[in-house]
Amino acid sequence: MSRGLALLILFVCACLEAAGDALVRHGMHSGAGSMRAVLYLSAAAVLFAYGWLVNRPPWSFGRLLGVYIVLFFVVAQALSWAVFGERPGTHIVIGGVLIVTGGLVIAARA
Repeated sequence: MSRGLALLILFVCACLEAAGDALVRHGMHSGAGSMRAVLYLSAAAVLFAYGWLVNRPPWSFGRLLGVYIVLFFVVAQALSWAVFGERPGTHIVIGGVLIVTGGLVIAARA
């Protein structure tokens, strides 16, 4: 599998995982009833799609885990800002720089 395709799949997986988590969170804070059930069922479907897609390719996921963590962190922060209005503070930015740096180190050996 090409590196570009692997990165694309990992990016889609990060989007699915972050979106599934966001749906669960939204469901927890929504009113009771059918909307909550729809959000939870949607989250289950999205998280299943993530789990299926991330395990489908014939790769050593452990080797790509560092790159995935970077993609998940960036996508989760973007989603948090766009959907929940939570701007990352100084500590999140500093930690994010460390995460991205670590991912670059790991990617250099992958």
